[in-house]
Amino acid sequence: MEEKLHANHHALLNEGQEDETEIFGYKTHGFRRALCIVGYLLSCGALLLVFYWKPAWDVWANCVPCDLQEADVVLLRATDEFQRYTRKKVIWVDLSKLLDKDKLSHVFGADKECVISKAVMKPHLKVRYIRVQKIRYVWDVSAKQFHRIGSLEDSNTCYEIHHKFADGLTRQEQDFRKLVCGPNAIEVEISPIWKLLFKEVLNPFYVFQAFTLTLWVSQGYIEYSVAIIVLSVISIAITVYDLRQQSIKLHSLVEEHNHVRVTAWIKHKGRRQMESSSLVPGDILLLEGQKLSLPCDAILLDGSCVINEGMLTACHSQPLPEAPVARWGTQSEMEEASPEHRKTNTADEHTIVKPGRDASQGPVAGIVVLHQFPFSSSLQRMSVIVQKLGKNSYDVYMKGAPEMVASFCAAETVPRAFLQELQGYTSQGFRVIALAHKALPLGADGGLDGLEREEVEFGLTFLGLLVMENRLKNETRPVLEELMAARIRTVMVTGFNTAKGDLVRSILYPKPLNFKIYRDAFKFILGLAVIAVLGMVYAIYVYTSHKQPADVTLAMALLLLTIPVPPALPAALTTGIVYAQRRLKKKRIFCISPQRINICGQINLVCFDKTGTLTEDGLDLWGAIPCQEGSFQKAHRFASGLPLPGGPLCCAMASCHSLLVLEGTIQGDPLDLKMFEGTGWINACLVGGPLHVTNEVDSNDKDYRQQAAVPLESETHGGEDVAILAKGPMAHLFHGIQEQNYIAHVMAYAGCIEPYHKDPECLAPDLCITIEDKAELGRLGNEFHFAMNGNSYQVLSKHFSSLVPKVLLNGTVFARMSPSQKSSLVEEFQKLNYYVGMCGDGANDCGALKMAHAGISLSEQEASVASPFTSQTPNIQCVPEMIREGRASLVSTFAVFKYLTLYCLIQFVGTSLLYWQLQVLGNYQYLVQDVGITLVTCLTMSLTHAHPKLAPYRPPGQLLSPPLLLSVVLNVGFSLIVQVCGFLLVKQQPWYAVIRSHRGCPLANQSWTPGNGTANSTEPHHRVLSYEDTTIWPLATLNCLIVAFVFSKGKPFRKPIYTNYAFCTALCLQLGVCLFLFFADFERIYTGMEFLCTPVVWRVYILIALLVLFSVSFFVEDGVLQNRPLWLWIKALFRFRSSSQYRVLQRKLAQDPAWPPLNRRDLAEEPGTGGEEETYVNPAYEQEEEESGEKQPAGRQGRTH
Repeated sequence: MEEKLHANHHALLNEGQEDETEIFGYKTHGFRRALCIVGYLLSCGALLLVFYWKPAWDVWANCVPCDLQEADVVLLRATDEFQRYTRKKVIWVDLSKLLDKDKLSHVFGADKECVISKAVMKPHLKVRYIRVQKIRYVWDVSAKQFHRIGSLEDSNTCYEIHHKFADGLTRQEQDFRKLVCGPNAIEVEISPIWKLLFKEVLNPFYVFQAFTLTLWVSQGYIEYSVAIIVLSVISIAITVYDLRQQSIKLHSLVEEHNHVRVTAWIKHKGRRQMESSSLVPGDILLLEGQKLSLPCDAILLDGSCVINEGMLTACHSQPLPEAPVARWGTQSEMEEASPEHRKTNTADEHTIVKPGRDASQGPVAGIVVLHQFPFSSSLQRMSVIVQKLGKNSYDVYMKGAPEMVASFCAAETVPRAFLQELQGYTSQGFRVIALAHKALPLGADGGLDGLEREEVEFGLTFLGLLVMENRLKNETRPVLEELMAARIRTVMVTGFNTAKGDLVRSILYPKPLNFKIYRDAFKFILGLAVIAVLGMVYAIYVYTSHKQPADVTLAMALLLLTIPVPPALPAALTTGIVYAQRRLKKKRIFCISPQRINICGQINLVCFDKTGTLTEDGLDLWGAIPCQEGSFQKAHRFASGLPLPGGPLCCAMASCHSLLVLEGTIQGDPLDLKMFEGTGWINACLVGGPLHVTNEVDSNDKDYRQQAAVPLESETHGGEDVAILAKGPMAHLFHGIQEQNYIAHVMAYAGCIEPYHKDPECLAPDLCITIEDKAELGRLGNEFHFAMNGNSYQVLSKHFSSLVPKVLLNGTVFARMSPSQKSSLVEEFQKLNYYVGMCGDGANDCGALKMAHAGISLSEQEASVASPFTSQTPNIQCVPEMIREGRASLVSTFAVFKYLTLYCLIQFVGTSLLYWQLQVLGNYQYLVQDVGITLVTCLTMSLTHAHPKLAPYRPPGQLLSPPLLLSVVLNVGFSLIVQVCGFLLVKQQPWYAVIRSHRGCPLANQSWTPGNGTANSTEPHHRVLSYEDTTIWPLATLNCLIVAFVFSKGKPFRKPIYTNYAFCTALCLQLGVCLFLFFADFERIYTGMEFLCTPVVWRVYILIALLVLFSVSFFVEDGVLQNRPLWLWIKALFRFRSSSQYRVLQRKLAQDPAWPPLNRRDLAEEPGTGGEEETYVNPAYEQEEEESGEKQPAGRQGRTH
């Protein structure tokens, strides 16, 4: 429909982003709207209910397509696989009372090209916008499309930010921006109970259930209807309660951030106190005081500050100093700036470090840190220039990645066994950093002004290694081994940072779960609905052929329509999930999204955060290995309690850090803090404020990173050490143990891609990083693993998207991943048809926890809001427990679903047979089947606990799978055969007669003859009493007990059935009551149940038939349909293979001799200028035999992996 319209009717929101959405313009049509209102009235609201379920139909019925510029209603369609539709009204904002059209330039100030200014429609002074998932999109009049607003445009350079906003906004500019952009608040309303109840009750299945129960009550079938109503009310109440609690928890979490008092600078008026909700993009904040809460993303323009991660904030995970952005971004902007703007700050105070009372004093009375060259992930090191108190000399200390530090040291000071010693510690899982030192000669003027980093960091003396460990939790290894034995993939994902607003929106508007069981259940119910419609047609035919009144025909047809679709299904399935939730709660695992419990049963890949999840929080200082005269000395173990001897190594540990004193507490990077504690100077005196970098900021430098309270990519230490196999020129700089962050910089520099793609010093022709071609790797076949960090993952996703699924197939370690990258990683695994679990403990895991099929948080704070599961036991033992319970719940769900389906179809068959002679089962006969058998069975069948051992395969996850469909079809066939035989054979018995009123059993001296009893052919036809009814009822009722037992399979996912005491007791009682009702010759029973007395031998025949039915059903279900080896043999015989994407890819790569890529190059193609494709080739990645030939030309712009 949309394709036939002109292009202005359709556009894309957030093109190329994760939340990309199609938008279509529509205009309300008066005549169509009137027709729809008439339809609402004539259908008694049914049409309105359909439009509630299908918002796209609502728009198509009420509106006509039009240009987006003219639309008053827009229809949004997600571009993902679900393609959900959403209806949104276009909102108008009138600015005429606020703005004077003759003075618009004063309102926009210097920012005349911003999106907000382009959104004002002149001369009407109005703005059009839509609100999608708490975000406003304004209509850009010139570009004729909707743009997202609420922040400064990314196109602003550092110079433009200073030039446009450094003096603040006027009050009129603030009012204008606030009116258009809305309040600066994360609005999370507490959903009213009536609204949650309304949404839950309007579920299509509950609507059909209400129709069914209304019909049954009208027919006098009250008891069972009341029971179903009670169960449904309990089910709805539990769901509404869970949703309400989640809403309250999320509201409480973010509400405090919406009411923060801040100081803003108003142009021409100075400072002004205001609520944070009144802030607008472009406002200038004044950070005053010792401790402030930052209620928005901000850029530091001047001065310095220390930021720390708070709950759901976009900050670093530890206190770190931040520097202001440069005032210019290009050389021309620098030349335009005034001389005073080009000045740089110099430190007017220094940090003084003195040893504590318990430290080894030695000759050092204290250290003054004069200058700091900060740590950078791309450089892998930091250095400081210090002066010892009482000394008139300077020293340089360096710390960083061992091989990087060693490359700056004089060769004779580096031990020959350096690499062997380093590999020995890293292979045991230790983290190692190196320290170095040199005395800095004074310049001619005796000062440090003008010293560059390159002038200081050379010719150092190697001091030794510092060894740290991040211990695995005691429970980690057994759990991982258990998961591996169950053939569940495990992946480690580490990272940092959070994103506040995006996280909250992902919680409020989660992506729908692509769980096949729910789609299959809908299809299955549609199939039952088709059977119900056929039954209704059959009933109409039978009753009309017998000349029955129209009202009776309609009532009986509708009654048969309601039988095949089980009205107790939602309540029964909810009950099973509630039982599983209760069992998890006893194990201290809490669930706020109960529907995900079943999904846990399908998990075949689990992502683990590392620190705090697999390992203990933080690092422990294991020891120091000093180096003297080019040889390693005896290791100093810090666990011994002895202080580290004084000397250069101790001074390096005490001064080469970025620690600072905040509110009387030493704070900073955990690695720095542990290193400082190891000196014994922890009671030291740190005098002075945060360190100032005195060298001039060069924003053109490739290592420059704009500083902001918005999280940067890699400004903390580089993460855990990993092994890199490198070859080619300059490989000695990279081969060996490196920090994870360094890998992406090496890859980017080797391939000359961002941020090095325009660097004239790029060494692409001279550097090659690849997988080393070892014989061991070739013999391993498919047993290899990929490890990468977030930057590497970003490069792959951007430039080598086709390689991402292949790498993920054997990806094991993903380090230093940002929150968005974690979420993206989980989503990519899901695209491969993995069912992904995620276990983490920090705010930076929230997005991935929400994205995963089953996320479990080990934190009770921010992560628990986003995560469906929260464990109060802070280790990963909760993961196998969650999977075990998920598998048990899933198997129980399938069992209950199959049982309810069989119960309805068995009852449908029996009722249809009786309809043939215009009869039905009696109310109490239905009551025994519905309440005494089915209701009790559904409430107790799911009580079976999970099996303690994880099986090496998952339970079936498809309702439409051959075993399940065969199970339903065969059991219905068995029941049909038995009931039809009973229905026909009873008519052949010599004592059979058409009965029109109740008759008792003959006395002992009377024989069974057709005339016995009170039959009278002149009485009207009875709608229940008949020998057929008395035969059909026990066959159908006991058949329900048979399938209940047969479907309650125990191993391998649940404990044996006899451990479910409630179910076994109920089954025995039900069987006993049914046999008693069937065999007891009591007049009151016959009268109440509307039975006819039959010979005992006939009853024995019925019992024998049921025993045969049980034997056949049990053998088929347990010996054939649940026989896993048999089905594996059938699949192999017919060459059936899994269609899951990861299985297909595994088979494809297994036949690819070029995978994994050894000594291979891959080219990335990017759109070049002029609309053509430009291919960048790095000549260094040619084969080795080519390298020995003629030297390659100096092509430098390569793409590689």
